[in-house]
Amino acid sequence: MPSSLTHRLSAQDAAFLYLERPNAPLHIGSLAIYEGQVPYEQFVSHLEARMPLIPRYRQRVAFVPLNLGHPTWEDDPGFQVRNQVHQLTLARPGTDAQLIELATDLFAPSLNRDRPLWEMFVIDGLEGDRSAILSRVHHCMVDGVSGIELMVATLDISPEPAPPPEPSSWAPKPLPGTTERLNAALWDNVDQQREIWRDFLEGIANPQRRMKEMQDTMRALGRALPLLARPAPRLPFSTQLSNKRRAAFSEVSFVEIREIRTALGGTVNDVVLAILAGALRRYLSEHGMDVSGIEPRVAIPVNVRLEDESGSLGNRVSAMFAPLPIGEANPVERFRLVQERITGLKEENQAGAFELLMRAASYAPAPVHALNALAITSSTAVNMVCTNVPGPMIPLYCVGHLMLAHYPLVPLSLDMGLGVGVTSYNHRLFFGLTADPKAVPDLERLRECVDTSFLELRNAAGVTPTELPALRGQTNGHAPAGAPVAAVEQPG
Repeated sequence: MPSSLTHRLSAQDAAFLYLERPNAPLHIGSLAIYEGQVPYEQFVSHLEARMPLIPRYRQRVAFVPLNLGHPTWEDDPGFQVRNQVHQLTLARPGTDAQLIELATDLFAPSLNRDRPLWEMFVIDGLEGDRSAILSRVHHCMVDGVSGIELMVATLDISPEPAPPPEPSSWAPKPLPGTTERLNAALWDNVDQQREIWRDFLEGIANPQRRMKEMQDTMRALGRALPLLARPAPRLPFSTQLSNKRRAAFSEVSFVEIREIRTALGGTVNDVVLAILAGALRRYLSEHGMDVSGIEPRVAIPVNVRLEDESGSLGNRVSAMFAPLPIGEANPVERFRLVQERITGLKEENQAGAFELLMRAASYAPAPVHALNALAITSSTAVNMVCTNVPGPMIPLYCVGHLMLAHYPLVPLSLDMGLGVGVTSYNHRLFFGLTADPKAVPDLERLRECVDTSFLELRNAAGVTPTELPALRGQTNGHAPAGAPVAAVEQPG
């Protein structure tokens, strides 16, 4: 993690605060399963020793009155790791279904903005001598890529790592008062105007560069506007959100995913999207929808970090908006159509076009960003977000306990009642389906459709099933439906 962090949130980071609603909190998360019982006290001490590596975790956001500037990151004078990390115990028998229901109940509410915008739950009592850690981090602090980097910074590659260096003393700065925040925002706005003016003068001095930038902007608009002008089809899970969330998880062999990619061409992300397209085709057809000619549109976040920005927190993402050919019955042809469309989006640099537009919009004053966010109430451009973030392919440990699985949890926003997160870890690919139960009341059935779609594509590609050695204590990753849930909070 970098030693120097930005003080004021970028326009993109702040947007995740402005767009947040009581029924649509915008934090990302994960549910990690561990071998054995992770001891709470040892885990707290472990995090306390790592805090110098992740100083942002000791800061909270401070808003500027009337949103005259984007919020800033300030030291939390009352910060204690114990305030952010909680311990729970599953009621017996401690099934996977109980864990998932508890985890999604804990994941659903908004984070407390009066504290650092992250939280963890150490959950004991999972059958098979396992435990779990649920993590929640606000999207204004991290995106998927920086979230994985953060996870790696807090875990170890050995069950017996070298002891961390003695942490240096930390004396939090006092929170700035209202007048101080207003003054700082004023001067930052002045600096921004100076930057715009300096850029304008450089454009006069170098008109060829300015002409190229204008051409790039117009080209970006030309690529973006036709898409935004065509609304995405309304689907059964396109609905006003409640404050409830449910999740379903699955995992497949990453070796098999790569072999499918090799057999059919394309990328791992093409395979993931083809699996999702097949799952949506089956699920929507079972619910009486005629899928012929229907192409749901999926927003795919794209990492746009430069090489020297690796390890930085915050958001450095653009997106591609990909139509999924769910009307195609043949899994190989469906894959070919996905690959063809994603390749086309890359060739026309759709992600670069949207990044350019977001960069231009970032120069607008902060109050404009905040007001625009309030005006957005629905998503007409896309039906859902599907993230695919590469993770470490080696085993990781937390205070000596092997991490068996790492399932992603994604936020829901506007009227998108379903989101899909995908990540890889230790030669497995993990799917996390997050939904509003009002929008997707039978999420477990959709998870089964994901599994079926994967098997269809694997068989059609002629890939032989790979027998990965089972990790000790690991189940198949699928939770039985309908199990009751209860938890008892322990002191500390």
